[in-house]
Amino acid sequence: MRRGRRLAVDVGDARIGVASCDPDGILATPVETVPGRDVPAAHRRLRALVDEYEPLEVLVGLPRSLRGGEGPAAAKVRAFAREVAKGVAPVPVRLVDERMSTVTAAGGLRASGVNSRKGRSVIDQAAAVVILQSALETERSSGRAPGEAVEVGG
Repeated sequence: MRRGRRLAVDVGDARIGVASCDPDGILATPVETVPGRDVPAAHRRLRALVDEYEPLEVLVGLPRSLRGGEGPAAAKVRAFAREVAKGVAPVPVRLVDERMSTVTAAGGLRASGVNSRKGRSVIDQAAAVVILQSALETERSSGRAPGEAVEVGG
């Protein structure tokens, strides 16, 4: 397991959830919800978070269908991740499978009594936590960085 803090991003049309972990990759915690409608402002805020947290890498959740296919949402996230990668270089950006992260996060919050209407921004952060925990577990079990690298030029 590589040592270093990571940031995870759950990209949505309206909001972008951000989570971070400790340098040992043991515990993922919510950071904030970035407004997503103003894309240039969202990219500026993500660059500022990368400057502040100095992560080993940024993990962006890639929405796939349950069968593993990619649709329009995945294409949007891939384009978003390429822009993030350009803005935070030389910090690497990786796309990781995020299937069911929002459903898992919403279920966990509902179980703890968080109202879905009031908890929308919290759900985005919790989804980023789920994405990050999953990526950390994948790396811990495989010994390899999770997901796929986003090429800055590609």
